[in-house]
Amino acid sequence: MTAYAPVRLSRPAPPDPAGGAGMGHGAVVAVGSVGDEVDVGGAPTRTSVARAPSRAGRVVVLFVSLTVALGVLLILSVGLGQMGITPAEVLGSILNRLGLGVLPGPAHPNAESALWAVRMPRLLLAAMVGAALATGGVLMQGVFGNPLAEPGVIGVSSGAAVGACTVIVLGLNALGTWTAVVAAFIGGLITTAVAYSTARQEGRTEVVTLVLTGVAVNAVAGAIIAFLTFLGDTSAREEIVFWQLGSLNGTRWEHVLVAAPVIVLGVAASGLFARRLDLLALGERPARHLGVDVERLRIVVIVLVAILTSAAVAFCGVIAFVGLVVPHLVRMLVGPGHTVLLPASALGGAVLLLAADLAARTVVPYADLPIGMLTALVGGPFFFYLIRRTRRGAGGWS
Repeated sequence: MTAYAPVRLSRPAPPDPAGGAGMGHGAVVAVGSVGDEVDVGGAPTRTSVARAPSRAGRVVVLFVSLTVALGVLLILSVGLGQMGITPAEVLGSILNRLGLGVLPGPAHPNAESALWAVRMPRLLLAAMVGAALATGGVLMQGVFGNPLAEPGVIGVSSGAAVGACTVIVLGLNALGTWTAVVAAFIGGLITTAVAYSTARQEGRTEVVTLVLTGVAVNAVAGAIIAFLTFLGDTSAREEIVFWQLGSLNGTRWEHVLVAAPVIVLGVAASGLFARRLDLLALGERPARHLGVDVERLRIVVIVLVAILTSAAVAFCGVIAFVGLVVPHLVRMLVGPGHTVLLPASALGGAVLLLAADLAARTVVPYADLPIGMLTALVGGPFFFYLIRRTRRGAGGWS
C-alpha cells in the first residue's frame, strides 16, 4: 500500500506591483505523494515531467512489439500447414512478387499456389477482421461509457449474422459480393439501435440494461438463425453453421478486396473521434460544455461500428470477445487515451486473430477448428473476470 504524506501548499501569490498577475482563487491544487514536488497554478511539476517519458516509452515499446509480432506471425502462419514452407522461402516468394529476387522461392512446385491462393488471403483477412473487431470494441466502450460494451456482447455481430444468413437462404445476389456485406450492415445496425435505445434512460446508458439487452438480442438473433436453418437446403445449412461458429476457411482474394476498403477506411475514420471520445469520458455534461454533440457522436460512431462489424461478419461469421479483450489489455499498458488506444487496439486485434487462426489450423492435425470457438474460450473467462471487477468497483449493480 502506498503511503501518502501531507503536501505543503503555498498560498496564492499577491499581485505583482509591477503589473504581473498573481495566482487567482480559481487555481487548481495538485495533490502528490511522498517525494513529489507539488505546485499550483498549472506549472509543470517534477513528477509530471518525470512520468511523461515513462508513458511515452511504454507506447513506443507497445507499438514496436505489436508491429514485430504482426510481421512474425504473418511470416510463420503463411508457411505452416499440411505443406510446410520455411520462413526464408516465404520471404523469397514475397520479394519475388515485388520484383526483388534476393532470396530463393519455395522449392515445392505447388507451394506458390498454396501460399498465394489459399493462405495469404486468409491471413490478410484475419488481420483485418481482428483490427475491425478490436476498433469496434474501443468505439463501443467509449460512446457507451462502460467497459462491458463490445459488438458481440450487445448483439451487433449476431444481428449482422442474421443479415448474412438471410442472403444465404434466400439466394439474394443483387449487389454481387457486396450483397452479404450490405445485409450484414443492416442487421448489425438494427440490433445496435435496439440495444442503445433500450439501455438509454434519463440521459445515461445503464451497464446492466446494456448487458441484459445484449443477451436478449443474441437470443432473438439465434432463434432467427435457427429458423433460417430450418428453411434452407443442405448447402445453406452448412453455410449457416459456418456463420455461427466463425471460420476463415475458404477465404478468397475476392473477399479480401471487398472487405479491405471498408475495414481500412473504417479503422482510419475512427481516429477522427479520438479527442471527442476522450472528452466524453469526463461525462456527458462536461463534454457538452466543451463543445461535443454527444447524441450525434453516438449515432455516427454506432453506424461506424456497424460498418466495421458487418464487413468482418460477412466473410468469417461471428467471432466474439475480440473487441472486449484487446482494448482492456491495451488500456492496462498505456492508459485510456483514445489517440493511442485506437491504433494500438487495431494492431492488437490483428495479432490476436492471427494467433487464433494459427492455433485453429495447427492444434489438431489435419483439421481446421472454428476460430470463433477459440476466441470465445479466451474471451469468456475474461468477460467473467471483468464483470466481477466492475461489480466490486461499483459496489454492486445498483
